[in-house]
Amino acid sequence: MTDSRIKKIVIVGGGTAGWMAAAAFAKVLDPHHAIRLVESEEIGTVGVGEATVPHLKLFNNLLEIDEIEFIRQTRSTFKLGIQFNDWGRIGDSYIHGFGSIGHDLGLLPFHQYWIKAAQAGKAADIGAYSLNTVAAPLGKFMTSASDVPATSPLANIAYAYHFDAGLYARYLRSYAERRGVIRTEGKIVQTMLRAHDGFVEAVILESGERVEGDLFIDCSGFRGLLIEQALHTGYTDFTHWLPCDRALAVPCEKVGPPTPYTRATARAAGWQWRIPLQHRTGNGHVYSSAHISDDEAAATLLGNLDGRALGDPRLLRFTTGMRRKFWNRNVVALGLASGFMEPLESTSIYLIQSGIAKLLNLFPQRDFSPVLIDRYNAQSTFEFERIRDFLILHYHATQRDDTPFWNYCRTMPIPEQLEDNIRLFRDSGRFFRHAEEMFAATSWVQVMIGQGIMPRAYHPLVDQMPDRDLYQFVAGVGKVVASCVDAMPPHQAFIDRHCAVAGT
Repeated sequence: MTDSRIKKIVIVGGGTAGWMAAAAFAKVLDPHHAIRLVESEEIGTVGVGEATVPHLKLFNNLLEIDEIEFIRQTRSTFKLGIQFNDWGRIGDSYIHGFGSIGHDLGLLPFHQYWIKAAQAGKAADIGAYSLNTVAAPLGKFMTSASDVPATSPLANIAYAYHFDAGLYARYLRSYAERRGVIRTEGKIVQTMLRAHDGFVEAVILESGERVEGDLFIDCSGFRGLLIEQALHTGYTDFTHWLPCDRALAVPCEKVGPPTPYTRATARAAGWQWRIPLQHRTGNGHVYSSAHISDDEAAATLLGNLDGRALGDPRLLRFTTGMRRKFWNRNVVALGLASGFMEPLESTSIYLIQSGIAKLLNLFPQRDFSPVLIDRYNAQSTFEFERIRDFLILHYHATQRDDTPFWNYCRTMPIPEQLEDNIRLFRDSGRFFRHAEEMFAATSWVQVMIGQGIMPRAYHPLVDQMPDRDLYQFVAGVGKVVASCVDAMPPHQAFIDRHCAVAGT
């Protein structure tokens, strides 16, 4: 019988995407797969992604990475969610926290009971019923406790990380090379396609070396060296819905204890991020070049730092969108080569992780079955579009009319699916989530309510609970959350005790 297994995997480009792929393949695939990564120090990487979502823990667990070692190597801090300031209106603030809101009863989620209590003036802000959203602004943090009842909010604390993406890539490089991945330094100057089917046969390096492969993973960033420059796959542009097309990034000195949350503050023509690490704070300004100049954007960024800037702002140009195919012939694009979702909800590293997981699930043989390719592309397109809609929600659900940028976002047409979701939630607080999408219903609920989309009614089954019992139930949840947060240590104290980096 003919051996049709994939034998040579070539990863084009390093950075977070390339080394995440290399590490995962080295861990999961058996030794007959030869894995080679080609990258050029001269080209470098974008490297602005420093905030993550809780899914990254699953990736690290797959690799059997020790969490404490990972945190120290990447100078991480912990993240309970994202604080959004001035998005719905100037002066507004809410937190999109990871994890659950209250606890559900029967068929209904907690927020349905909260809606009735809030309409009666018997409830606090929705954030008061989530451990993460209460703990984050108070600077409290701990990982899940094993010595509490399983029903306690402390028993299952959802968290992610703020880290140095460059250090994470370096850490994974060491991991992958120890497991047999071969790294080749060099610039690719030519891509060779097979004459009979247009598949990538090899890449030619500046040195003249020819690197052949069966499966190619394009992690070459925005250039899309294989997926676009060689295969001309095409790109779907989301700029008419997500008009920001540039970002300036700059680190600044650490001043005070790191907050256990990312901050996203809306500005006149975009928004500014703040991501605290153990040794410094990452900052950036994402903006629309049609509404503000680069110099004005830089002045806004530098004028709103906590501490002294540690360099000049670095400019990044991008077009939010996705490839028309993420997998084309024998090339799979990961990271920025596959598309770009602005970093508002820290989805970039998740999308790399998700792409790797889908590829391993649909891993091909050398015949590259179109059935597998079509399924991969359908799943990836769905995922990008749902994340796209979640990001659009932040911009569109606003009452701001103080600048042309916000006027555009508030009045622009939005995708029909998102319009339907908003209409359904505004009607009676309901939200239907597809099983394969990234963000949980609680995420959508927090952002909708946080930005002023309040349901007119609630699910009628809520009325099966007597009013007095319902108000006591909602109040009791709030008291339990507050009590649990009181028991949590300060974020800095937790880091100092368990995973501090010397000298920070």
